[in-house]
Amino acid sequence: MKEVNKGKLIITPTPIGNLEDLTFRAKETLEQVDLIACEDTRHTGILLKHYNIQTAKLSFHSHSGQAKVDKIMTYLNEGKDVALVSDAGTPGISDPGYTLIQAALENGVTVIPLPGASAVTTALSASGLPTDKFLYLGFLPVKKGRQTIFKKIAESEQTVVFYESPRRLVKTLTQLKEHVGSKRNISVGKELTKIYETFYRGDMEDVLQMLPENIKGEYVVMVSAYSK
Repeated sequence: MKEVNKGKLIITPTPIGNLEDLTFRAKETLEQVDLIACEDTRHTGILLKHYNIQTAKLSFHSHSGQAKVDKIMTYLNEGKDVALVSDAGTPGISDPGYTLIQAALENGVTVIPLPGASAVTTALSASGLPTDKFLYLGFLPVKKGRQTIFKKIAESEQTVVFYESPRRLVKTLTQLKEHVGSKRNISVGKELTKIYETFYRGDMEDVLQMLPENIKGEYVVMVSAYSK
């Protein structure tokens, strides 16, 4: 019996806001693979419809269990190629993609990373803060561990980057100010690549004053390094 070559798992970044930011290579990949593993099939469906891509989709998110990993692995072991996408940006960065990537690697599946959009690097590039080295923290803990993480940010000798939701942004920055002081410089990016893209830059006190009363959207917060 002829042995079937394993398929490839292709990590495929998608736009973080503006749909026109999809790369040519990513578009070609989404058109040619046998299956797209999506964090949210409805969200990815908007992108696929925009580019008239008809490839089959399968949901794969933070609540997907081992059975879903096994199902995708079956496709790969049968020689079918699978594109892994998140709702926005690069899969595996603050999403559950790593569990599938890990399973693929353990089973001898070739994993191919495509370069593309990431809110971290997009925000940093326009932050006005040093970017030669930085510490990325993803989303901060909601309850347990917040004081510890604030202390870590305060003592970091490199730029710190994290995501925050609109409903917790002011509270987080206010608490953070207690640890880093009112004069530490920060940059807050809102709705990157979208119509209402905005950057708030300055010291902690100034940025808190700049923020609108009605806070909406998605935010990337960047804090300057501690200087001795």
